[in-house]
Amino acid sequence: MQWTLVIPLKPLSRAKSRLADTAADGVRPGLVLAFAQDTVAAALVCEAVSDVVVVTDDQRAGRALAELGAGVVPDTPARGLNAALAHGAGTVRRVRPGAAVAALNADLPALRAAELQRVLSAAAEFPRAFLADAAGVGTTLLSAGAGEELRPGFGTGSRARHRASGARELLLADVDSVRQDVDTGDDLRAALALGVGPRTAAVCAELPVPGA
Repeated sequence: MQWTLVIPLKPLSRAKSRLADTAADGVRPGLVLAFAQDTVAAALVCEAVSDVVVVTDDQRAGRALAELGAGVVPDTPARGLNAALAHGAGTVRRVRPGAAVAALNADLPALRAAELQRVLSAAAEFPRAFLADAAGVGTTLLSAGAGEELRPGFGTGSRARHRASGARELLLADVDSVRQDVDTGDDLRAALALGVGPRTAAVCAELPVPGA
């Protein structure tokens, strides 16, 4: 099965406020963009991925991610993360009604294409499926096969919410790079320990915080 990934990205100036203790206001937008670039770059070389659609109103991010080969869709609903994801999935399916779609976080700077391949292959066995984040509380990927609505429920406690919605939780070992999203300095250090992509590594090399 080939997948279209839908990746939401809020305006860079408003993203990742919980990283304020690790990256100053002037640095953080570039760090957030680097996360997204490394995520998209890894996703696009995954054999199970046919294309990537980024939902964002940030012009800087849109240009940079389009240069990598992603499609960019404006966040016309402007009603938050889940509305953006539903809009992105709907945009894809207006062109290709039978497309299998998966929502993927934009903050997976250590993402490995081979690990994403394993997750998507497992997801293909179920109408809807999801992968919990490294903390075991949130979600980093939610899939919907052909003919299934995505029905995203991202946000605090999304693991329980997606399970309650009927999506099958994917209990896979050795896919840490797909689980490790970055919201805090500790998350960033964990991603660095896994090995981040080149853009994130370059920005982190300028950060004064030890280990980040």
